Amino acid sequence: MNLQMDGRSAEQYTSNAQKIRLITETWVNNNMFCPYCGNQYVSCFENNRPVADFFCPFCREEYELKSKGGFISNKVNDGAYNTMIERITSINNPNFFFLHYNKSNLQIENLVMVPKYFFSPEIIEKRKPLADTARRAGWIGCNILLNRVPNEGRIFIVQNKKEIPIKQIIEKVHRTEFLRSSKLDARGWTLDVLNCINMIEGKDFTLEQMYRFEEMLTIKHPDNHYVKDKIRQQLQMLRNNGIIEFTGRGHYRKNQ
Repeated sequence: MNLQMDGRSAEQYTSNAQKIRLITETWVNNNMFCPYCGNQYVSCFENNRPVADFFCPFCREEYELKSKGGFISNKVNDGAYNTMIERITSINNPNFFFLHYNKSNLQIENLVMVPKYFFSPEIIEKRKPLADTARRAGWIGCNILLNRVPNEGRIFIVQNKKEIPIKQIIEKVHRTEFLRSSKLDARGWTLDVLNCINMIEGKDFTLEQMYRFEEMLTIKHPDNHYVKDKIRQQLQMLRNNGIIEFTGRGHYRKNQ
């Protein structure tokens, strides 16, 4: 993987936005492998698709690219709100690449992949409609709230200018792939409980510590009147899938 992007590929454009889009997409097309199956390359879709930019020709996984000439923050601007909600609630929602590059030398500094099953309507923030004086008056965009994605769903491919071994990346992706088969509502519960676990400092935690999140989870899931039962259910599922382990008498440990 060559972490240096080539600005010459976009010399014919005058718009900075067009330039960086072509530069980053060209880099992904030339350097990126598929984090699911390990295929050596991903391919570009035709232009102007609503969400996805790339696909793996082997396993057919789809990817959307978001790039920024600065550190990827907790809130990332995206396209039309309704389009995004429709796509992530469908069967064929995309995975995301979040790319951070250095503006001065066009070097890749960080690249994070978020698997599609970590997306839910809760992490998509609706922006205000464009003003009546705007060219697209009334258009409603959205933001992706990355801080609501559990740590397990933010998988580094490049971190601080260093490549992460492909085998390690694929293992991390498949470690949480059990979420793929969950329905959206059930997946939302799992992600919420996983976020609660990650809020607890250290590797070890207790059931009593998890019960302290009961009020927060009740607000998020007002139709569920058995939140403690749901917490225990989710802990059991995370244990069965190797994300945490049960160490006895209400005690658990996070698996790295």
